[in-house]
Amino acid sequence: MNLVNILQGISYEIICGSDDLDINKIEYDSRKLINDDLFVCIEGYNTDGHKYINNAIKSGAEAIICTKNLLPIDNCTLIKVDDSRMALALMAANFYGHPEKKLKMMGITGTNGKTTATFMMKSILETSGKKVGLIGTIANYIGEKKYMSSRTTPESLELFQLFNEMVEQNVEYCVMEVSSHSLYLSRVYGIEFNEGIFTNLTQDHLDFHKTFENYYRAKLILFKNSKNSIINMDDEYGSRIYDDLDNNKITYGVNGKLDLKAENIKVHSRGIEFDINYLSKHVNVNLNIPGRYNTYNALGSAAACLLEGFSLEQIKDGLEALKAVPGRCESYEASMNLGFDIIIDYAHTPDALLNILKTAREFTKNKLICVFGCGGDRDNTKRPIMGDVGTKMSDVAIITSDNPRSEEPMDIINEILQGTKKENYFTIENRKDAIKKAITIATKGDVIVIAGKGHEDYQILKEGKIHFDEREVIAEILKELF
Repeated sequence: MNLVNILQGISYEIICGSDDLDINKIEYDSRKLINDDLFVCIEGYNTDGHKYINNAIKSGAEAIICTKNLLPIDNCTLIKVDDSRMALALMAANFYGHPEKKLKMMGITGTNGKTTATFMMKSILETSGKKVGLIGTIANYIGEKKYMSSRTTPESLELFQLFNEMVEQNVEYCVMEVSSHSLYLSRVYGIEFNEGIFTNLTQDHLDFHKTFENYYRAKLILFKNSKNSIINMDDEYGSRIYDDLDNNKITYGVNGKLDLKAENIKVHSRGIEFDINYLSKHVNVNLNIPGRYNTYNALGSAAACLLEGFSLEQIKDGLEALKAVPGRCESYEASMNLGFDIIIDYAHTPDALLNILKTAREFTKNKLICVFGCGGDRDNTKRPIMGDVGTKMSDVAIITSDNPRSEEPMDIINEILQGTKKENYFTIENRKDAIKKAITIATKGDVIVIAGKGHEDYQILKEGKIHFDEREVIAEILKELF
């Protein structure tokens, strides 16, 4: 594609060379460059793409996009833009022919619930006969085809590649998790969403955003770029989002006067039953995923599909067709009758841990045992809060390691312990040993919640990433003990 066409809609300055040349492809990683490629210099948090300009030229880059005042380079086009992240998103959209405009875009943001809600929307749409693409934490999907996901929302270049493949595969709806990082870093810049869904806002990612206000402002970007905003009014930030927006808004929740409301909620160990009320009509839904909080995920998903013209009956069918979401309140099915339940959940924030433990408590007949930790190189202010929640809400807490990354696991555990007010816990650094301890002390009627990893099948240690699938770990322990 001609560089002029790639740069359409972008304000730029030519430092040297010409914008009238053909480009093979766009890259922001200099290691992936070949002849006639366009290299985009991104000033990141760990490195700066400008450092790799010489490597880019040696690899055959035809043109380079930068944000700094650089000297001309022989035999290479050098173009300066104000913001290379925004430029990358717009260039990717231009390069792939704006595939996002050929899809019905449904985006969801919030601290918790994004993954479950996208799976719910996907199920509703597919049950109604639509072909769906999904972008999120667990994996990316194009119809039935599954792609590995390395982050909740991909970088804009990979994002538009996915959109383009969705269009080529005749996908009609794209359902995606939109993280606060992606909003702040312009990964979804220039995309207009049909629906933007707000789940909730609780403490997380303050290592990146620094203040809660910054975190809120990042989330708000999605709704400023959505035709319709769907807002959980039971969350304390729901009314603020509602007041900060002037587009079409639809409210949902359990309490008060709302557009979409859940009533007659009944929770049990294998699911939840409730009525969805909308415009004086209602359907009864038997959800196969336990957890009172999943009522909210169902409502937000239902609202998005209602705005797309689907009926309450189609929504009921779609929600009930979803049997599970990997690592989200996932019951481990043992081959033997243990007499106690084991639940795997991704909860890694104070609010998410509180929610899963509240859910488990509702069907725990005896002791509630929780295994949890906190990730390294991430928001450390939530660690003592997690310690308080985990010990307060459990009968027995086992505090352990969870992706310590470059930090010492015991240093993280000690920060978690600063928030504990009860003496009902063990500290076991090795996560497998911690899970084994939970299973060893469990008796009839107990529930074990293993929180933090969910769908992940790895641990990130100082030495690097290792394979660690909790389903496999549990199976090994049960085989050894029983």
